Amino acid sequence: MDNREVKILGISASPRREISNTSILLKDALSGAEQKGAKTEYIDLCSLKIEFCRACENCHKKIMACPIKDDALFLLNKILENDGIIFGSPVYINHITGYLKTFLDRSSHFLHCHRLIGKYTAVVATSGGGPQYMVGDYIKEYSISCGAQYVGGIFTKIPITEEIKKQANELGKAIVDVIKEKKEFPEQIQKINSHKEYFKKIIENRKDDWIEEYQYYKDNNWL
Repeated sequence: MDNREVKILGISASPRREISNTSILLKDALSGAEQKGAKTEYIDLCSLKIEFCRACENCHKKIMACPIKDDALFLLNKILENDGIIFGSPVYINHITGYLKTFLDRSSHFLHCHRLIGKYTAVVATSGGGPQYMVGDYIKEYSISCGAQYVGGIFTKIPITEEIKKQANELGKAIVDVIKEKKEFPEQIQKINSHKEYFKKIIENRKDDWIEEYQYYKDNNWL
């Protein structure tokens, strides 16, 4: 059991901001994490300025270097500073919001170098009637691709009920317990290792261009 202080970051991607059902549930989840002794932080993604990825490859050549001067690097570093990340997104045509997708597109270095190994994720998703599970499926695949393990999610149609709020609270408690236990999900670990092997070949082939990512692999004895 890991007795150090656990840090949980909540990222809300609802453009309805503080009044959104997504925000309410995310804060319930963070409250649950706090009840387990975690230090939490809530970030309203839609209050940040984050532009589209331009596919310039700068962040692969020089780690975390980006010519776009906005808030993406601030939030990427926040993720690296935390043990767990709980994403919150309403369903927009069977997917996460454009705000969240735009931000995640700026994190391709995380995927290349599996920067979230040892971290855990969860999600809360709300909708007026659409399939919320697709948001969970996407966040799970994103997490695994970046090296993190996915704990689970809360998926609900609006209006939200007290029972759903309680479930969100329990989700926050659960992610802290998993982090303290350093629990492993074998199927996800297998996929993470498979992703690593796949990108190892790409990194080796691009070592003259992606100099710092290649060095990152060397430093971690992955090559």
